[in-house]
Amino acid sequence: MFFKSMNKSLLITLLGTALLVTGCGGANQGASDKAGATSSATAGKKVINIGLKADPPSMDPNISTSLYDRQVYASLYDKLFDIDANGKIVPMLVNSYEITPDGKTYTFKLKEGIKFHDGTDFDAEAVKFNFERNMTAPKSKRRGELKTVDSVTVVDKNTVKIQLKEPFAPFLSILTDRSGIMVSPAAVKKYGDDYLNHPSGTGPFSFVEQVKGDHVTLKRNDNYWNGKPKVDEVIYKVFTNGTAKVQNLRSGMLDIIDDMPVKEIPAIKADANLQLIAEPGMGFQGIYLNNSKPPFNNKYLRQAVDRAIDREAFVKVLFNGYALPAHTAFSPGNMAYSDLDKATKPNPGEIKDLLAKGGQPNGFSFKLYISTSPENEQFGVVLQNMLKQFNINVQLEKMEYGQLLDIGDKGDFEALQLGWSGRQDPDQNIYDFVVTDMPNNDGRISNPKLDELLLKARVELDEGKRKAIYDEVNKVMQDEAPYVYVYHQYNMLGLNKKITGFNYVPDGLIRTATLDKQ
Repeated sequence: MFFKSMNKSLLITLLGTALLVTGCGGANQGASDKAGATSSATAGKKVINIGLKADPPSMDPNISTSLYDRQVYASLYDKLFDIDANGKIVPMLVNSYEITPDGKTYTFKLKEGIKFHDGTDFDAEAVKFNFERNMTAPKSKRRGELKTVDSVTVVDKNTVKIQLKEPFAPFLSILTDRSGIMVSPAAVKKYGDDYLNHPSGTGPFSFVEQVKGDHVTLKRNDNYWNGKPKVDEVIYKVFTNGTAKVQNLRSGMLDIIDDMPVKEIPAIKADANLQLIAEPGMGFQGIYLNNSKPPFNNKYLRQAVDRAIDREAFVKVLFNGYALPAHTAFSPGNMAYSDLDKATKPNPGEIKDLLAKGGQPNGFSFKLYISTSPENEQFGVVLQNMLKQFNINVQLEKMEYGQLLDIGDKGDFEALQLGWSGRQDPDQNIYDFVVTDMPNNDGRISNPKLDELLLKARVELDEGKRKAIYDEVNKVMQDEAPYVYVYHQYNMLGLNKKITGFNYVPDGLIRTATLDKQ
């Protein structure tokens, strides 16, 4: 048991602070109040209410970096490809496809007769438009994902050919996510930068409104190509307080919730009206260290923080088994997973030596930005207590989730807590986050060896050889410690048993096209 090797007083402190922080924090009162107003406004309609942990920042997949956006996108948009219940890539808007033996040319035959919510046609021209927008728009977060695309050619109305500059192993996997989401070219041209307030996809539900910090309302797309949805509306409601969200699920005000505090799991399990889904996810949670400014432009100080975290204790205190310790970007089941992901105990002598090498033998301080949810506050407090015993002082500053993303984009921080929900191809869990100048490289990481290895992994089509490259990547990451991996999260969903037609998919997204409400 890890408790035997851990300072007993520290463990008691961690358990106490975890319980204290989990019990505090206010619910999103706006969402709670709005729930009653929405209920009267939707009288006579069949409505599914979904509780989200944070406000979705953007309805435009071109600039999106948030999991909470993706939860809404699963209803609003369709993609060229998707993943199924087994995590396998399957065509969605694509009817069939061919790949040349050299892995450089992809030809997609599209499904026919599909229209965007604004009534315009989904066709090969729309696919070409979406690729080019994602590759060239000034604010695009998709550029790194599509960097290997050389050209997109319309063969005919329902056929498109994509030519790559070189083989790109993750290409189809990339298209199961935002780079494969198809938005209406007409809507983008009409609204420009304001498209995010007028989104138009081909999904089972279309956009009605978003009230920031409160809710997003979608209505049924009666002409949905894959069958008319069974409910009239889907409303996503924001609850930053997980306990309040669970209470609303139990009362019937919410039908589905996207995650929950571990301490609420017994209540869900004990309620005959509710169903708990708890499955290991594909992502990671941890800490961005700003490699471009003090104190974390110093490798040894980055290493000291990384080595000072007792990951087994961390997940025990915070998650009681509903998370896995992490030391890489790759969770069990990922092709790039290895023993390097397994957690090691902090070695006080090693940490003392690292602090001395970093020029801070007496320790140092840094500011960590965290989001305002009680769970994230708990993360910060437990981390603070762990590092304090090594004279590493963490100053916590809370802010709204969207602000956290903005600060990450601007690089205006020393450290911030953000993770990634994960994808099935290893490239999508690491390339954009650590390669020099990539859009999601909030840590301002720039390491020529990492750049070289990750580019090499992208063009290698042999899975065994790719795995060997990622093993080398993991070694460099652990030596440089540019990002501190702490744990692999579980997907934990709560459902009212009145909801039928739910199909769990390993990405944790709530797909509403097949849902019904009894």
